[in-house]
Amino acid sequence: MNVRKFIAANAREALRKVKETLGPDAVILSNRTISGNVEIMAVAARDMAMMASSPEERPAPRPSAAFADDSADYRVSLSSARMTANAPAAASLLRQAVAQAEAQVAQPRQPIPPRQSPPAARRLVNASIPMPASLRGGNDALKPPAAPRAPAAEPRAAEVVSAEMVEEIRSLKKMVEQHLAGIAWGETARAEPVKTEVLRRMLEVGFSPLFSRELIADLPSGMTISEALAWSRGVADRSLATARQDIVDKGGVYALMGPTGVGKTTTTAKLAARCVLRHGASKVALVTTDSYRIGAYEQLRIYGRILGVTVYLAKDAEELRQILDELAHKHMVLIDTMGMSQKDKLVAELNAMLANSAVRRLLLLSATARGDTLDDVVRAYRGGGDLSGCILTKIDETAGLAPALDVIIRHGLTLHYISNGQRVPEDLHLPNRAYLLHRAFKETTESAHRYSGLEPGLMMANAGLSAVAGG
Repeated sequence: MNVRKFIAANAREALRKVKETLGPDAVILSNRTISGNVEIMAVAARDMAMMASSPEERPAPRPSAAFADDSADYRVSLSSARMTANAPAAASLLRQAVAQAEAQVAQPRQPIPPRQSPPAARRLVNASIPMPASLRGGNDALKPPAAPRAPAAEPRAAEVVSAEMVEEIRSLKKMVEQHLAGIAWGETARAEPVKTEVLRRMLEVGFSPLFSRELIADLPSGMTISEALAWSRGVADRSLATARQDIVDKGGVYALMGPTGVGKTTTTAKLAARCVLRHGASKVALVTTDSYRIGAYEQLRIYGRILGVTVYLAKDAEELRQILDELAHKHMVLIDTMGMSQKDKLVAELNAMLANSAVRRLLLLSATARGDTLDDVVRAYRGGGDLSGCILTKIDETAGLAPALDVIIRHGLTLHYISNGQRVPEDLHLPNRAYLLHRAFKETTESAHRYSGLEPGLMMANAGLSAVAGG
């Protein structure tokens, strides 16, 4: 699609340029004022006809209303009704135009090679051919004909689309996609009102568009809204993996990992106290690898002194290996690791420190974090190996559990415990699936966070146009 830009002092002059260049049937895409001048983006009718119709059936271009009468006032009227029927084809063509424009902008200009004579001409010029005396002299007619010279190739101007033009096309593409999202959302709401309402509620409570779309993909028809919500909760319940056995009874070596402030040290103490109550203090040992944070080791030592459990400090992988060898007879060894951002390069070093050993890694996830943040945490701390599971903390501090459960289900993590306070060991519990799903699907009472109108459709547009239709 050949989108052209026209700039003039006023709208009448700009539209006159459009008419002279693209003809009276040109289609206006956008217009705006820049530094006192009027800028119009326009396309020829034949290009718009190709964009708005299939190759088999292309209607004749219809003159634009702006050029129907030369004596009429020059006004621009943008109507989306004409593109509604063939809007997917328009969006597809716009994507192709953006890709082609970006490729032309990114492609470096190739230098034009110097002109070279043909090989035969070079041989004729360079050869030393003896000539008879009769042919020497000033008779030009008897001179051998000069070798034909190849015509000079005209340098081809590089076709470069400006970055401003690419940005204009991107804006147009985004506008069309949002327009299509609103149309698709309205059509889906009319065709499948129950499915649309369930999708709206799931987005509203904090489930991701991807998870919501996949969850209701097989929603049976003929259900009421209450039945559809109950069916959706049932699917989510079957998708949520929880531990079948308390790791305190199973025993082993576990490292608690996670970002700063997620509650690793307190959760370590809770697990240690839970194990002491069942198996005795002599069966438990605590290890910390946090030698950076001031007071981290002392905080764990205080918990160890209260519980009657020995606390060890491992500064590197070699010390950790030696300590674990000494504690091989213990029923449970808990390792409290250093808290760090998921974007910190030390996360990879921590993963390497715990690799190639019998240590099972438990990732702590805060229920107060956003879903995209939790996605980053899981990807960073998973590293190149598998996690043994996760512990969901701070569920008493969040308004909803949908984002956290969404991440746990999508990443296939096993939920071992939930934490809802600072008390040791009272505020650590095995996961209650019915309670968690009830909290996750519970609608918020805050009106500021409720969607209305086309807002759910616009949100789904960011995840792809097919998301609106549930595909």
